[in-house]
Amino acid sequence: MKHSEQVTFGGSGLDRAAHLRGDIPALASLMQREDARTLVFWRGKILVVGEGATPMRLPLDHAALKDAEQPPIFLGLEEGGAPVFSHELTAWDGAGEAPDQGFHDLSEQRHPACWGDERFVELRSLLTSLTPRDAELAATARALFEWHRSHRFCSRCGHGSEPFLAGWQRVCPDCGAPHFPRTDPVVIMLVTHGNSCLMGRSPGWPEGMYSCLAGFVEPGETLEAAVRREVLEETDVRVGAVRYLASQPWPFPASLMIGCHGEATNTEITVDPAEIEDARWVSREELADAQAGDDPTLRPARPGSIAHFLLRNWLADRLD
Repeated sequence: MKHSEQVTFGGSGLDRAAHLRGDIPALASLMQREDARTLVFWRGKILVVGEGATPMRLPLDHAALKDAEQPPIFLGLEEGGAPVFSHELTAWDGAGEAPDQGFHDLSEQRHPACWGDERFVELRSLLTSLTPRDAELAATARALFEWHRSHRFCSRCGHGSEPFLAGWQRVCPDCGAPHFPRTDPVVIMLVTHGNSCLMGRSPGWPEGMYSCLAGFVEPGETLEAAVRREVLEETDVRVGAVRYLASQPWPFPASLMIGCHGEATNTEITVDPAEIEDARWVSREELADAQAGDDPTLRPARPGSIAHFLLRNWLADRLD
């Protein structure tokens, strides 16, 4: 797609300056710059400010950072060479355990060292309001923090590993094995047949919510094969031609959503209840009504997701 990078988390041209990650003197110098800033996270949530919930960039001497138990992650250089980092406040209890409700979590937490209306919010609640730069920085930082949290031990010998290369690697001090951040490829497909597209829903979703089918790519499998396999497994619909459309980093916790267009060769649906709860064909007219809020029985994918991006562009006939 010609405008594929307009999807949320689609990238902003950030200079990630990978050559500086192992240069300790250079990193120390960057951290001393007056224009150095950091994005702050707590239990996957990001610190924001203002009515627009703009991600807050704190100076590196801010009092809240005393609750960061690990060195910051170096995210890169912005315009003018300004360095940007990210801290996670792992030592702060948040004044009580926050409910683990994923993107349904509307609770907000305020750190005692922050003033005004600075608060921590669920990143998924900001999908439609983030600037491309804030989106890239936030997605990168959140994915890396989640990886560090779930990969604290060496997969070769079981010894505790340690952060390395400014947060972009972990190294085992016992056997020396290096470990790198993982990204799990997921195909998400806009499957069409004539004037209709195939949509499904998973158990536990809000009532009436339907989205594009999706699934993880298996080892030794092409993207095209993954699209055909997942659709067949979930709905018994066979897919012929498959083409790539767009991708979206999805740091919840560590996926790369690979958007594809597949052309169905049959329309009969047989749902596998172990995979999804329901599936249906939705015409362009029905989807347009749902997007406008005129169909209470059909709630399309949430704005900001690649599924919403693909469906919206299919409606507008802009998949090229």
